[in-house]
Amino acid sequence: MQIAITRQVSPAVNRCELTHLERVPIDLERARRQHHAYEETLRLLGVEVHSLPEEPELPDSVFVEDAAIVLEECALLTRLGAEARRPESESVARALAPYRQLFSLQPPATLDGGDVLSVGKTIYIGLSSRSNAAALEQAQAFVKPYGYTVKAVRVSGCLHLKSAVTQVAADTLLLNPAWVEPVNFPALKIIEIDPSEPYAANALLVGASLLFQPAFPKTLRRMEAVGILPRLVDQSELGKAEGGLTCCALLFKN
Repeated sequence: MQIAITRQVSPAVNRCELTHLERVPIDLERARRQHHAYEETLRLLGVEVHSLPEEPELPDSVFVEDAAIVLEECALLTRLGAEARRPESESVARALAPYRQLFSLQPPATLDGGDVLSVGKTIYIGLSSRSNAAALEQAQAFVKPYGYTVKAVRVSGCLHLKSAVTQVAADTLLLNPAWVEPVNFPALKIIEIDPSEPYAANALLVGASLLFQPAFPKTLRRMEAVGILPRLVDQSELGKAEGGLTCCALLFKN
């Protein structure tokens, strides 16, 4: 059984943190409808969705993935790179506590879960404006006893590592080479996004199914050409808050 922890969209979402995008109005009701459809798609795939209530004073709190790394053996609570977002972690920790032993990063480490890509026993951590080398060192110390290897990946031009690269099949990554170098992933197949769709690299693998946004048809055709056939889920409104499909759920096996 797969479980997804999600959270409802905050009414304050228009005050979200922004790093690489210009601020434009977010239609709150449309964002909520799209997020509901996202949760329903997860349920259709057999995922047990635990949807946390909205946090009225925390604009970015729908992006629950940033608050933790969940492995089979334990969960690591991050220390979010934007100080104003750190109160988001408390409720995520409560939601995870029944399922995993919890560890926590300590200062001076900062880490957003969006900078963490786990493929098998390798954990890639993006060094970005939100995540630093101290977090990488602490994460390695926490996960090494469970047989994981942590590798640093330099990120430029985007908010998080998973803005630039995500897993789309057992041995395949979808990647924007302008934001992260393919050489970081020598053992994996690479599908490069269409250059005209820079934000297309964020897809969500749920078991054997893949969720992808309809806003990126050229990149979609590149995946279809190699036999990857995603389910389309529109999350364009939260995209204005630098969000993606991976950001809105903490997925793990019970």
